[in-house]
Amino acid sequence: MNKHVPHAFVNQMLVYALVLIGFGGSMGMGAVWLRHQMSVTAETNRRLESKIAATERLLVEKTAAIEQEQSPDVLKSRNQMWGLGLVPPTEPQVCRVREDVTSRLAAKRNRGLFSDGASFVLLRTGGNDVQ
Repeated sequence: MNKHVPHAFVNQMLVYALVLIGFGGSMGMGAVWLRHQMSVTAETNRRLESKIAATERLLVEKTAAIEQEQSPDVLKSRNQMWGLGLVPPTEPQVCRVREDVTSRLAAKRNRGLFSDGASFVLLRTGGNDVQ
C-alpha cells in the first residue's frame, strides 16, 4: 500500500532542486548587478578625477599668469603704457613689521570677538539712546 513513498521522494527532490537553481540564479544575478554598479561607480570616479585634474591645471595656469603680471618689470611697463604716473614708495612710507605677521593679523581680526574686560553701558533716562 505504500506505492507513493518513492514518488513523494522524487517530488521533494525535484522541488529542492528547483529552489536551489532559483536561489543560485538569483545569487548570480545579484553578483552581476553588483559588478555593474561597481563599474558605474568607477566610471563616475574616473570622470570626476579627470575634471579635478583639468581644474587643477587651469588653476596652475591662472596662477602663473597672475604671477607673471605682478612682476616688477611688467608693472613698470603697464604704468608707462597706461600713463598712470605711479612711483615706488619712499622709505618713510614703508612700515616694517618685525613680529609674526600671521599672529598679528589674527589678533587684529579677532580683537572684538572676545571681551577681555568689563564693558560699560550708559543709559540715559531722557530717551531711548543707548551707548
